[in-house]
Amino acid sequence: MSTTKRVKVAIIGAGSAGMRAYREVTRYTDSVALIEGGQYGTMCARAGCMPSKLLIAAAEAAHIGQHTSPFGVHYEPPRIDGRAVMQRVKSERDRFVGFVIDSVDEWPEEHRIKGYAQFVSDHRLRIDDGTEIEADQIIVATGSSPNIIPPFKDFGDRLIVNDDIFQWDDLPESVAVFGAGVIGLELGQALHRLGVRVTLFGLHNAVGPLTDPAVLASARDLFSSEFNFLPDANVTRRAQTQTGVEIEYTDQDQTQVKQFDYVLAATGRSPNLGKLALENTSLTLDERGMPELDMNTGQVENSHIFIAGDVTNVSPLLHEASDEGQIAGFNAAHFPQIRRFKKSSPISVVFSDPQIMMIGHSYQELTQNGTEFEIGEVDWQGQGRSRVMLVNRGLLRVYGEQNTGRFLGAEMVGPRAEHLAHLLAWAHQSNLTVSEILERPFYHPVFEEGVRTALRTLNHALQMGDKPPARCIDCGPGG
Repeated sequence: MSTTKRVKVAIIGAGSAGMRAYREVTRYTDSVALIEGGQYGTMCARAGCMPSKLLIAAAEAAHIGQHTSPFGVHYEPPRIDGRAVMQRVKSERDRFVGFVIDSVDEWPEEHRIKGYAQFVSDHRLRIDDGTEIEADQIIVATGSSPNIIPPFKDFGDRLIVNDDIFQWDDLPESVAVFGAGVIGLELGQALHRLGVRVTLFGLHNAVGPLTDPAVLASARDLFSSEFNFLPDANVTRRAQTQTGVEIEYTDQDQTQVKQFDYVLAATGRSPNLGKLALENTSLTLDERGMPELDMNTGQVENSHIFIAGDVTNVSPLLHEASDEGQIAGFNAAHFPQIRRFKKSSPISVVFSDPQIMMIGHSYQELTQNGTEFEIGEVDWQGQGRSRVMLVNRGLLRVYGEQNTGRFLGAEMVGPRAEHLAHLLAWAHQSNLTVSEILERPFYHPVFEEGVRTALRTLNHALQMGDKPPARCIDCGPGG
């Protein structure tokens, strides 16, 4: 016999968005149900951000020791112990996951419900054990899953996703990676540097999230020069063999056939909506089964249902999921009063080497929207500090609005991009002009001087006019 539990707010999913939503909701009410069918511990901790960075850290250690001879420093070729690499990856991964589980375990047991939920009606959920939840407001935070396209079924059980890599006890001899997005680029390069024979099959010449043609070209050249990266591969045959897989493809009008132990599918992620039975609600769904969503409120249409995190299929990043969880949690707890929240400036980082970053408006967004803008840039080859460190590779391009001089965004492949991204994102969110950013101090010699060079060329292109130095203290309003 099924039981029914009535709460003010039900949250489906205990990942980054769901956990943040729970914390926000419980600030205002104790009548809450957090429903999770899988394991506790966010995707970031289990199979995303953290274990991938652990693998990348090992790869960087292996790579650095082979590229110090220009400094006059010489090492023996490294011996890579695949079992030791994976033991540390899994051990530290489990530590991060443990912190998440410990946090959930501290929450009241009566708030936690194990099982998968489906909508029975607008306000009623049924858990797979038969329990039913009647909720005034419902937050959907079910995350996303790897997108497996039908042709990949030819690879059988040799097809893996990023989650599977972090279960390995040892490194394989070879892996084919499909998809040159964030996951494929990061893991493909890391495995290559750890001695795994890798071919990265891209499509449409894409590299990570980049849209600026000049930065894209620089990134393609850099990664193609290090390992076998085919940015627009024409794969003509896929097959599973007794020992792995076989892939036939055309590269520069030459047909090649190669064998690999595994195929890593890194062709994007899909929102986990299919099992929720949203069709049992009064919501209007599009062809993907997604309802209309206001990203500034988390609210679906004008209903009592909210969506947050990767399931939105907008920006699958932990900080975005957490922010969306807080917004959805606040509005669900205060429903029917709804507040709109300003989103943080967009920021994304790819932890490849060299790193990739994008902040603010992308080149593609600006051109498609018809924005009148100018471009400044710096080629890292000649930049002082990066040349000293022998990491002088890549290109930074920055964008400014004509007439106003407002800083609009940036795209980059190059050194220390994860740090420079924050500097520029803060400037963008502060709505600074390019001139105002250049008023800020830049130490010498640092990588940030490269940012200043790019901004100076941008300011010149914007032709903002002559005026006294910004810190002139006895200049009148007109100079």
